[in-house]
Amino acid sequence: MSEMATTTARWLNLARVGYLISLILLPLWSLVLGADNGYSLGFKVALLIPLLLPAVGLIKGKAYTHAWSGFIASLYLLWAATSWWVNPDERLIASVVLASLLLWLFASTYYARHRGRELGLGLKKKSSKT
Repeated sequence: MSEMATTTARWLNLARVGYLISLILLPLWSLVLGADNGYSLGFKVALLIPLLLPAVGLIKGKAYTHAWSGFIASLYLLWAATSWWVNPDERLIASVVLASLLLWLFASTYYARHRGRELGLGLKKKSSKT
């Protein structure tokens, strides 16, 4: 595997921090700190399963996992933004969760972009022949 540039490593570390904070705060918020919204414990736990899917690849620094994990981060961003808007009592925790999710999303995107270029990966350009 090729050597990683300093900027790329910085994006990787930021993505890991954003993901790990999200991995801690989302279950804490859903299961402990959040308002009782009438959902069963099993349903709340099931809602957190997608958060675990990219864990290994994100920690190992796999560019492809960082690229697609943004879709999962976006789902939780929607949940956190909706909760922030609907429930004023939860705005503080929702704001912190939103910040961690945005850090994960943007840092993973930039990491995947930079690392993909370092490894010579990417989409092939369509030829300009007509």
